Amino acid sequence: MTSFRHFLQFSDFSADDYQHLFERIRVIKQRFKRYEPYLPLTDRTLAMVFEKASTRTRVSFEAGMYQMGGSVIHLTTGDSQLGRAEPIEDTARVISRMVDIVMIRTFEQSKIERFAAHSRVPVINGLTNEYHPCQILADIFTFIEQRGSISGRTVAWIGDSNNVCYTWLQAAAVLGFKVHISTPPGYEVEPARAAALGTTHYREFADPLEACRGADLVTTDVWTSMGYEAENEARLKAFANWCVDERLMGVAKPDALFMHCLPAHRGEEVSAAVLDGPQSVVWDEAENRLHVQKALLEFLLLGRVLE
Repeated sequence: MTSFRHFLQFSDFSADDYQHLFERIRVIKQRFKRYEPYLPLTDRTLAMVFEKASTRTRVSFEAGMYQMGGSVIHLTTGDSQLGRAEPIEDTARVISRMVDIVMIRTFEQSKIERFAAHSRVPVINGLTNEYHPCQILADIFTFIEQRGSISGRTVAWIGDSNNVCYTWLQAAAVLGFKVHISTPPGYEVEPARAAALGTTHYREFADPLEACRGADLVTTDVWTSMGYEAENEARLKAFANWCVDERLMGVAKPDALFMHCLPAHRGEEVSAAVLDGPQSVVWDEAENRLHVQKALLEFLLLGRVLE
């Protein structure tokens, strides 16, 4: 039996695990802001495997690992056997004998699960078609920083029922908050998939205005996620009434926050006035990917560090 853990979806950790992680993120971020060296991962190596391109995921993991004293190897399908039909199981067996931890950003969730099943080291989901747990970890920490505990709060998700949306549903079940979802017809949450997440912590709304009413946090994502570019024109038409603008934010709580995992398209899924406005915390949210990733690496490699 392995003594290490993977982070493949948000439900892999318990509420108690997250309580520990949120405290560690806070401590690690404060050290960073005070320019205090913290090098617990000296001589540890992170392999980052990218089958989907990224800005925030790559910079946050790479900078975070270096800041904690470790080193990083960056792999893509173009410069490894991943793009040459080597079975993912064989790639996992080899890479995990050479490094201490692996982050993968890929397509199907089943692919990262197959890799993890044959890995001798922890594996982190940097994004799959189905889930994006590192992003939601950063989002929730950002909410906690700004407004305190998310337990019992209401998050409004406006737009596509994509990997970020489904991860919010998992988080709601683990941490005890509600998600109001509003999607265009044809882009709703799949009932069977939502049921499989084990959550009853969400409601669906045909009208995005009603989904935002009384929300503590309003969040969205691009209308066309990576891998769905061929649907872009159809999606632009279908999602036209699902732009988070001042009208939608106006029915949320007066101190409601706005989040977006970025990159954002002003004038599509969010208005410029909201994205760049006083309720938006998107830049704090983006920065927190760095601190979240560092705490996650610490947790998976060293366990519960207590200071």
